[in-house]
Amino acid sequence: MKNIGVICGGFSSEFDISVKSGRNIQENLPDDYKGFLILLRKEGWTVQMEGEEIMLDSKLMSFEHRGERIFLDAAIVYIHGDPGEDGKVQAYLDMIDFPYVNSGPLASQLSFDKWYCNQFLKGFGVQVAQSEYLTDSTKSINAKAIADKLGLPIFVKPCDSGSSYGISKVHTVEELPQAINAAFEEGETVVLEAFLAGTEVTCGVYRNKEGIQALPLTEIVSDNDFFDFKAKYQGESQEITPARVSETVTTEVQRVAKEIYQLLNLRSVARIDFMLVDDVPHVIEVNTTPGFSNESIVPKMIAAANMSTKEFWQQILEVEL
Repeated sequence: MKNIGVICGGFSSEFDISVKSGRNIQENLPDDYKGFLILLRKEGWTVQMEGEEIMLDSKLMSFEHRGERIFLDAAIVYIHGDPGEDGKVQAYLDMIDFPYVNSGPLASQLSFDKWYCNQFLKGFGVQVAQSEYLTDSTKSINAKAIADKLGLPIFVKPCDSGSSYGISKVHTVEELPQAINAAFEEGETVVLEAFLAGTEVTCGVYRNKEGIQALPLTEIVSDNDFFDFKAKYQGESQEITPARVSETVTTEVQRVAKEIYQLLNLRSVARIDFMLVDDVPHVIEVNTTPGFSNESIVPKMIAAANMSTKEFWQQILEVEL
């Protein structure tokens, strides 16, 4: 029996969502593993057990419970946003030589930054939206020039935030400055992306003993203007699994998703979002810590693949640990 610390929480707006994902993973680990929910806050690390929080010794990755010292054997980092999805926790675990399942620091940080990730993939021939990159020093921009270059509407996104926080779909030049300011409240850099008209789909990818595997596609139909926070987490969208696209398109999206997984040197589970423009997949973003609560997309993909969540994590853990 291996003790697995499921590390969740974090420093971003996604704390509660991360805890939901972490708890669902903890409850669905295979029988050979005992899961412990680790909450990471700026104040420190704690283990949630039997309604209380116990301090974790993050150097030894152990804690005291009822007079017994319990040592963790490995970790699953499931923090959405800072400092897990961006690879900081993984870098720390590498420093103390503690095993974990997730993508490493470089792959996590690259994937977490929407602009850098898409530019990296573009260099390998992956289709992405035309975009503009803003740092804090370039917040005063010529909105009309941007709109003339990218067209309208424009998506405004923090490069280093998740769960659709700070994302706006801008329909007029006048809306652009306010949307940029809102994005900078959630991230240090901002990407402006041209609108892609088409069908939005997403593909879960993971690795097992047979190699890189793609899950069934999910089609996303938002009740709102785009797949924003309310659509993603408050039921204001249709998430149709499997997606209503042809077998040929499905196979192509899965091929590109697996190629991206390989190019970025990802581990464990990832979810890659696409817009199908004339049936050609264009990458929207790569999620190395996709939502894993009961309401999230990946568990629905797993069910559509006729697999239990326990079986899914069994496949990952036996190859990654």
